[in-house]
Amino acid sequence: MTVEAALGLAGLTVVMVLLVAGFAVLTSQLRCTDAAREAARLLARGQPAEAAAAVHKIGPPDANLAFEQSGDAITAKVTAQSATGLLPGIHLDATAYAVAEPDTEVTNG
Repeated sequence: MTVEAALGLAGLTVVMVLLVAGFAVLTSQLRCTDAAREAARLLARGQPAEAAAAVHKIGPPDANLAFEQSGDAITAKVTAQSATGLLPGIHLDATAYAVAEPDTEVTNG
């Protein structure tokens, strides 16, 4: 009976740790999505420096911003590595789209 209880507790512990790691990845993905949305909004207003600062503030650690403008269309993409060491190989990314305000040109600077 003791061996079965020990194996059961070990299995339950592994499941709980993976569940917590999954929630951490989910939270990081939501932060990427929020950061991409905010960056696209700021880029549409012609504020690339503020967009980069918002990504570093809102997004998960080591989040990176990439964007491109094609006419009035601005696409912002935020990428990051999973902060959880328990689930390696998970890459997070989110993309947001915005329409530039009139007479707004965004440059990488």
